[in-house]
Amino acid sequence: MRLLKDINYKKMITNRITVTAIMILLELALLLGIFWRAVQYSWFIMGAFSLLSMLYVFYLVIKDDNASYRIGWILLIAFIPPFGAFLYMLWGDKKPSKKLQARLNFSYLAMDKYLEDNEETCKALAEVSHRAVATARYIKKTSRYPVHRNTHVTYYSIGEAMFEAMLEDMRKAEHFIFLEFFIVQEGEMWGRMLEVLLEKAREGVEIRMLYDDMGSVALLPFGYSDKLEEMDPHIKCIPFNPVVPFLAMVMNNRDHRKILVVDGHIGYTGGVNLSDEYINAVQRFGHWKDTGVRLAGDGVWNLTVMFMEMWNACSEFKLSPELYGVDAYPHQKPEVREGFVQPYGDDPLDDERVGEDVYLEILHQAKKYVYIMTPYLILDDEMKHALVMAAKRGVDVRIVTPGIPDKKIVFRLTRANYLPLLEAGVKIYEYTPGFVHAKSFICDDTVGVVGTINLDYRSLYLHFECAVWMYRVPALEDLKRDTLETIEKSQMVYREDVHTSGLKAMFDGLLRVMAPLL
Repeated sequence: MRLLKDINYKKMITNRITVTAIMILLELALLLGIFWRAVQYSWFIMGAFSLLSMLYVFYLVIKDDNASYRIGWILLIAFIPPFGAFLYMLWGDKKPSKKLQARLNFSYLAMDKYLEDNEETCKALAEVSHRAVATARYIKKTSRYPVHRNTHVTYYSIGEAMFEAMLEDMRKAEHFIFLEFFIVQEGEMWGRMLEVLLEKAREGVEIRMLYDDMGSVALLPFGYSDKLEEMDPHIKCIPFNPVVPFLAMVMNNRDHRKILVVDGHIGYTGGVNLSDEYINAVQRFGHWKDTGVRLAGDGVWNLTVMFMEMWNACSEFKLSPELYGVDAYPHQKPEVREGFVQPYGDDPLDDERVGEDVYLEILHQAKKYVYIMTPYLILDDEMKHALVMAAKRGVDVRIVTPGIPDKKIVFRLTRANYLPLLEAGVKIYEYTPGFVHAKSFICDDTVGVVGTINLDYRSLYLHFECAVWMYRVPALEDLKRDTLETIEKSQMVYREDVHTSGLKAMFDGLLRVMAPLL
C-alpha cells in the first residue's frame, strides 16, 4: 500500500486547518468590527444599510428563486438589520466567482458539439415511452448530456464491492484514467488505488485527477497535488477551487462529484469517495452503506466529457475530446441491451436545478412506488409537496435515512422534516446498522437514478454534482432488491417518534427556516 505520509504529515494537515480557521475568524472579526464601528458612529452609514436591508428584502421577494432559500435570508435581514444585509452582501450570491464561471462556461461551450443527440436512440426511446423521452429531452436541454443505448450497467450495493471492481478495471487501463472525487484521504483505500495508479503511470498510462480542496482540507496537507505529480510525469493532479483563508461564498461551491473513467470505455459514479469509511475499513458511524454504478459502453462518454469540462476549466493544459473519445481507442462495444442511460451533471452556474427536477419528475410520474435512499432529508417546498402528493394519491413512497448520523445538527434537521411526510403516508426508515450515504431513486421497476445528489440544499443548489438516469435497465432490479433489503435492516419511524412540542418544536421550526443557509 503506497502512501505519501511522513513524520510531519498530521502536523501539516493540522497546521493548514488551524491557520485557515484562525485567518477566517480574524477576517470575520475585523469586518464585523469595522462594520459595527461604522454603523455606531455614522447615522449615514446606519441609514444606508437600513435602506439596503429594505432593498434586499424587496429584491428577494420578487426574485425567481427557491422560496425556502429566499425566506431564510428575508428573516435574517429582517430580524437583525442592518447586520443581515451585510451578511447577504458577503454570502447572498450562490454562484461561483466570476472568473471560475467564465472558465467553466468557456469549457462548456467548447464541448457542446461533442454532445449531440443520437436520433436513432431518441426515436427508440420515444417508441417505448413518451414520458421517458420527454424526461431525456429535458436532461439534455438543461444539462447538455444526451441519452445513450448500448451501455451495460452494473449496480453495486456496497462500497467495498464497487472499489474492488474499480481497481480491477484500472489495472486493465491502456491509455488514460480520469478521477474526480470530493474526498481523498490517505489510508487503505487510497493507498491501494495509488499503487495501481503508479503502476499504470510507469506503463505510460495518462493519469488525470481532480479532487475538491474543501472536501479534503482536513484530510490532505497543502500541496498534496504537487507531491502526487512528483511521483511520475504521467500523473497530473489539480485541487478544485483551492481553499484560501478568505471569507468568500465561492467556498460553498464544491465539486461533490465522484467519477472514474478508464480509457473512455468504463465509467463509475455514485456516493463512494476515496476514504476508508466508504469501504468499511474503519467505522466512524457504524456500518457505512453506500452505492454506485459501473457503465460499460456508449454512456461513458457523458462522464468523460464531464471530467474534461471541469479539468479544462481548472488547468492551462487542455484535454481534447478527439484524443480521449471512444473513437480514439477502438474497442469492442457491448451487445445492444435493453434500456437507456443518461449520465448528467448539475452545477450552480445557472438557475436550473437539474438534480432536483429529475427527482421531482420521478415522483410526479410514479404510479405504484418510489423507493429512496438518502443521507440527508432537508427539503424545500417543491420536494416536500411532491413527496406528499405522491403518497396521497396512493403511491408507496419509502425513504431510507441514516440510523447513526455523521452530523448531529443535520440529523436533527432531517428528522424535523419527517412529520408532514409521515402524516401524508410516506414511510420513513432509519438504517439501524449505521450511516446511509447512498443517493438513489427507484420507481415502478422502470426508472431510477444513482449518483452523488443528496436531498439537501447544498447538493441541489450549491455543488457540482452528477448522476445516472436509467430507464428499463436490468440493473434497476438490483437497485430495487437492495433498497428493500436495506429497509428490512432498518427501523420504521412513526409519528410519535418525532412529535415534539414547546421549545423543541420551536427549535426544529427555526432549523427548517434556516436550512437553506446552513
